[in-house]
Amino acid sequence: MAADVQVIAKDAQTKRKAWKALEAHYRRVRELHLRNLFADDPTRGERMATQGAGVHLDYSKNRITDQTLKLLVQLAEESGLQTRIDAMFRGEKINITEKRAVLHVALRAPKGASIFVDGANVVPQVHAVLERMSHFCNRVRSGEWKGHTGKRIRNVINIGIGGSDLGPVMAYEALRHYSDRSMMFGFVSNVDGTAFVEVVRDLDPAETLFIVSSKTFTTIETMTNARTARSWLLAGLNGDE
Repeated sequence: MAADVQVIAKDAQTKRKAWKALEAHYRRVRELHLRNLFADDPTRGERMATQGAGVHLDYSKNRITDQTLKLLVQLAEESGLQTRIDAMFRGEKINITEKRAVLHVALRAPKGASIFVDGANVVPQVHAVLERMSHFCNRVRSGEWKGHTGKRIRNVINIGIGGSDLGPVMAYEALRHYSDRSMMFGFVSNVDGTAFVEVVRDLDPAETLFIVSSKTFTTIETMTNARTARSWLLAGLNGDE
């Protein structure tokens, strides 16, 4: 099955029948006005909407028709999307550039689930790490886990780029209402030194925790900012190498 997935991934999308049909369809609908689409179909607002996990998605206010959706589904079928989804849940190595499994599903799987990679169920490993993370976060928030000088941590700065920045930022923005307002959370992704300086302005190094978020720890921007953070901490705490 893994070999089949790899062949599908290499097939050019633009050569597919559904892709060409979508291109022709686009030329027909690109000048349509939403006012006319709603006038021709008063139920459009109800039909072109869905809900899931507490999120309401209204896609009626886009220049699309029922035929658009039909062609998009056809493209997904021609591309073998369901085959790849099934392979992902089986733990197959569908990331063909890195030759590794794509384990987003394992991160979201309940404790009793099983997702095997190279013969091993990775779900227990995932939950073991999640529990360690939860325990550490609770210790930081409660003040039990302290900084180098014994002071309580009040500032948490995430260093990352791409998904390692956008993911934490999204989680923070979504859950900020429930956060401890006595703590400050910041994010550094720009390799321009000004970005780092602005985030740590007026912060006490003794009360600051940096989280370096990276998959490989080889990304130049992330490691540059991590070294900057290390130097800032050493200078502020009178430390040495």
